[in-house]
Amino acid sequence: MQKKVQKYIEQHHMIQPGDTVIAGVSGGADSICLLCVLVELSKALGFHLVVVHVNHGIRGAAADADEAYVQERCAAWSIPCETFHRDVPAFAKEHRISEEEAGRTIRRGAFEDAVRRHGGDRIALAHQMEDNAETFLLNLARGSRIKGLGGIRPVNGVYIRPLLCVGRQEIEQYLEKKGIAYCMDATNLEDTYTRNRIRSHVIPYLIEEVNERTVEHINGAMEELRKIQDYLAERAEEAFQRCVLEREDGYLIGKEALEGQEELLRSMTVRMALARLAGGVKDLEEIHAKAILELMGKQSGRKAILPYGICAVRTYGGVLLRKSESRKGASEGKKALEGKEDPEGKEMFLDLYLNQEKTFQYGEWTISCRILQNVGNMDDVPKKKYTKWFDYDIIKQNVSIRARRPGDWIVIDRNGNSQKLKSYFINEKIPADIRSGIPLIAEGDQILWIVGYRQSKAYQVTKETTSILEISVVEECTWQRQSGC
Repeated sequence: MQKKVQKYIEQHHMIQPGDTVIAGVSGGADSICLLCVLVELSKALGFHLVVVHVNHGIRGAAADADEAYVQERCAAWSIPCETFHRDVPAFAKEHRISEEEAGRTIRRGAFEDAVRRHGGDRIALAHQMEDNAETFLLNLARGSRIKGLGGIRPVNGVYIRPLLCVGRQEIEQYLEKKGIAYCMDATNLEDTYTRNRIRSHVIPYLIEEVNERTVEHINGAMEELRKIQDYLAERAEEAFQRCVLEREDGYLIGKEALEGQEELLRSMTVRMALARLAGGVKDLEEIHAKAILELMGKQSGRKAILPYGICAVRTYGGVLLRKSESRKGASEGKKALEGKEDPEGKEMFLDLYLNQEKTFQYGEWTISCRILQNVGNMDDVPKKKYTKWFDYDIIKQNVSIRARRPGDWIVIDRNGNSQKLKSYFINEKIPADIRSGIPLIAEGDQILWIVGYRQSKAYQVTKETTSILEISVVEECTWQRQSGC
């Protein structure tokens, strides 16, 4: 197996003579195998090795035993070993993320900190073929595009995965042959995480009932998909240069030039412009690119509000992407999501994923929201005054929580008749001094819900709805009416 891994390292130019490699070692079979192989190859390939172990503060004595074993193994092989203690549950709670995501973030921070202190060149992680197959199936089920279906890359910046060419059984046989022990993490056998369920149930079923070489075939397909992705990325960059003009206030996407591209490249070009203006791709999805493409067919002046405070404006020549005046950047958007913005004149964007839940502090009001799957039982539709369901399938733009502004309107009946928000307030005799303080759930200038008053008829959930946006006001405030909405 060592020769196989060495060939894989050389094939992907992972390590060069004289490099300092930071190896993440947990103590499990995969990481101990990685450590063992790198110790042997460091002599043949001429690189230096430093081990980093992160104790997540989750499994108590078992985690301490893993740490001690890694230190013992490194001492036996005369390899420098650094250990980091982090409270993952506390970090997850503080940043409102899952413990799984918190663990990844903390580990990356520890590895990259070690790179800076040691002048490191590479960070070696112990992902192997089954890990990659799990990633493929997980991303496939979640609706990932080609990029996600390419799985884990052998080389991604400073990160390398030398064991992606071998499977779990090869690893365990290798360690058994060498008489090297490893630690067992009992949480890997629990069905708490989706990845664990794929590992314990889906992949074994495919191997036993469909094809015993399932993992190998999935990895082969991912390799081909990565090549396709790289090819398309090159074509998209060429299309970007032809279709997008960089300006001081953002990016102008030319309508005529974009329509001259193949359909797939149009979407990729738009997403590329969005990512460059936003400074990253997190929270940018296909629905946002679709909103811009649809804007191309509308009259000049129409707008779409997107993540990172990006406003897309239909102009005479195409669509201009710029940072909106009310949200100058992703950092302000993040502050808004954490409830640190003054609600007057501000917007808080939902930026939700399926089964994710967020809570917003909008002035005096605490508002929670989530996206869930519709099981088809219309009796489940909330009857509460301050909890509403909306048909998420028909929502095209990023939904926000904000105060009123000129041009707002709401659909008032099932026939699609609409009314300006100003007229609604006047007809309902809502005092003028409280109108600006009423939270609105909006998609652009169309109002989904005047919180505490009326819900739009345009977003009613039906049996055909597949995804539901649920929004609740969890604290009632002094302005709320006594009657139902």
